[in-house]
Amino acid sequence: MLSSSVNAVLVAAPGAGKTTRVPLALLQEPWLKDKRIIMLEPRRLAARAAARYMASLLGEQVGQTVGYRVHLDSRIGPRTRIEVITEGILTRMLQNDPMLSDVGLIIFDEFHERSLQADLGLALALESQAVLRSELRILVMSATLEAQPVAALLNQAPVLVSEGRQFPVETRYLERPLTGSLETAVVQAIDTALRCEEGDILVFLPGAGEIRRVERQLAGKAYTGVRIAVLYGNLPLQQQDVALAPSPAGERKVVLATSIAETSLTVEGVHVVIDAGRMRIPRFSPRTGMTRLETVTVSRASADQRQGRAGRLGPGVCYRLWTAEENLRLEAQSIPEIRAADLVSLVLELAVWGVRQPADLKWLDVPPEAAVEQARVLLRQMGAISGEGQITKHGRQLAEMGLHPRLAHMILLAKEEGMGRLACQVAVLLNERDIFQGGSREADLRLRLDELRSGGKTLDPGIFRRLEAELHYLQSSLSIGVEAQTDSRHCGLLLAFAYPDRIAQRRNDGRFLLQNGRGAVLPSVQALSGESYLVAAELDDKGTESQILLAAPVAVDCLRVYFRDQLEERTEVFWDNQAQAVRGRKRQYLGELLLQEAPFVPDRTECLAALLQGITQTGLTILPWTKAAEQWCGRIRFLHALEPASWPDTSPEALLAALDDWLGPYVYDMSSRTELQRLNLLAALEGMLTWQERQRLEQDAPSHIIVPSGQKIAIDYGNPTAPVLAVRLQELFGLTDTPCIGGGRVPLTLQLLSPARRPVQVTRDLRSFWQTTYFEVRRELLGRYPKHYWPENPLTAQATHRAKPKMLT
Repeated sequence: MLSSSVNAVLVAAPGAGKTTRVPLALLQEPWLKDKRIIMLEPRRLAARAAARYMASLLGEQVGQTVGYRVHLDSRIGPRTRIEVITEGILTRMLQNDPMLSDVGLIIFDEFHERSLQADLGLALALESQAVLRSELRILVMSATLEAQPVAALLNQAPVLVSEGRQFPVETRYLERPLTGSLETAVVQAIDTALRCEEGDILVFLPGAGEIRRVERQLAGKAYTGVRIAVLYGNLPLQQQDVALAPSPAGERKVVLATSIAETSLTVEGVHVVIDAGRMRIPRFSPRTGMTRLETVTVSRASADQRQGRAGRLGPGVCYRLWTAEENLRLEAQSIPEIRAADLVSLVLELAVWGVRQPADLKWLDVPPEAAVEQARVLLRQMGAISGEGQITKHGRQLAEMGLHPRLAHMILLAKEEGMGRLACQVAVLLNERDIFQGGSREADLRLRLDELRSGGKTLDPGIFRRLEAELHYLQSSLSIGVEAQTDSRHCGLLLAFAYPDRIAQRRNDGRFLLQNGRGAVLPSVQALSGESYLVAAELDDKGTESQILLAAPVAVDCLRVYFRDQLEERTEVFWDNQAQAVRGRKRQYLGELLLQEAPFVPDRTECLAALLQGITQTGLTILPWTKAAEQWCGRIRFLHALEPASWPDTSPEALLAALDDWLGPYVYDMSSRTELQRLNLLAALEGMLTWQERQRLEQDAPSHIIVPSGQKIAIDYGNPTAPVLAVRLQELFGLTDTPCIGGGRVPLTLQLLSPARRPVQVTRDLRSFWQTTYFEVRRELLGRYPKHYWPENPLTAQATHRAKPKMLT
């Protein structure tokens, strides 16, 4: 295929030999022209194992015709023609030599895993092929890949499908969904397999924690001739080799593994697979800017890959710890890492490549814009890219270090401050899963640093050796020699270099506020709980407040010095609700964190805005309302109800919304509730009307009305649709009809009162009252107030505000 096409897709079942046979078969192809083949493997363990096996097929040692390059380990010689590498190394090769001048073929093995680096490597390789090296071959291989989308991406590349040699595997499901402990169910399945099946057993578990728990349970069982081995990514090489090696005669092996054993590896002697059906993947949240490991159900493709491990050497059995019905509901493929991962490294690499917009390259899945933008913000903050997205000198240095940009940035800044050695120690601790395992543990990173510096006495020896190797590699590559041991109290500052968005300030309730505005809390009361400032290196990103799992304290003075370019001085004028007054403060912020503040006297314009905001927050009750002011508003509301287009809305909501217009000019020199009390509120309200409108107001909605007794009585406009005149009955004698307002359109609601000003009747039809109801009311009032004047004919009687008219006294 590759002799007639520069690109190809190979789909081959597990055990077909694609990883170890294809590169060797292509080595003598004429089109290769003595150039090298580089093959990418998603995992270091698989890369080393594949290289060793191919070398053995040639009767050679690794490092001759076939070699490998992985992090901290390289076996390459001058005659090496096939290099098995991990994916990040391809990115570095392309960045250093975009033409890949001495490479004739790039093989992407197990591409179905869709790692972030594989997607990035393929995008860059396709760009190199299209622009610089049209003869460069690209081969994408997988056992469970959906071939057509990949073939389309590779310019309609041909697809070759090979069934390979796969022995039948009997699959056994649970009868009912799993409940209870996953580890207990796994141990029960191992017991069953050891009794009922032949050969070694490969057990798939989500992560190292579950592996350790199952291992502890198995250690308590009296198995004869059974050896327990573990296999996961951070395991020392020697222990990985033990898990992969065949069992001695008469001994059976149970290998407890993560998804690392799904592909490219043959665990010798395995005839039984037990699949817990779970895997652990990183999930990045653009909302929080944090990545967390999440345990998810495996996809159908992953389950099939795992099942295939049992059929590589002969007929096998696969125990699946889920039901056949649940199996039908599995997702076909796992979510590609590019859609769920932190994209800071990817965006940095694209900037080094000269690409500002990811969509300019060819992808199976274009990187999500939200995660890309989150990455750009962080990289700009670090000075790795310019405001326009172009790579800076500092950004190139970060990319060349092969670390996450956060850690690379931390080390480079620390080196300038003479703290390079400490930064390397912090970096290797952050690259490793927490070296303190178990339930409740302190979040203080300095405790881990002390353990590392003291020789790792309480650590697993393999983990400590790996930490030492990583540390030696970092210090050597950065030319950090014999540097004085820096006090661990600087840990927090170094974390701040790496995680500026996770600088946290203690709140009054003991919780913390992160620089990005989110909340965080320590899972328990511990030594760090009393610190004023922390930097969180690890959070769980769950709920509204993330739990701080790993952190170190930092001094606020260090933040002011080392983050001075990010400090923002804000003068804030605000309403102090407690003091009921306007206050001015000069405040210094780092992101959302208030570092310090001092009072200042604001100018009148700023003061007015804050005062009006305070009135809005508090409500109109803060103003000095008089009866006249309240009645004026009621009068306007009455007219507004009659003619909405002609009169302003004086409801509380409308008045609050328009404070600037009607109240602002009258409170320009005020700044507190106390000063507001001298306000002439009625004058401010009346200012809402023109002179003509005020005249109409007096005509159509008068404040008072003169009744027949000669008294001037206020109208109650509390109900704008039915204003009320509360008046003693005797003062209306001689008045035939109900008084009207609103240009004669609205009769007043008359609340007729007794001499003691108690209501005796309510009416809007005075004429009808005189004719029908008055006589019953008269009889009752005559009995209760015999000294008062109660004429038989109220229409001809003289009105009075006394007990009797003067003419009768």
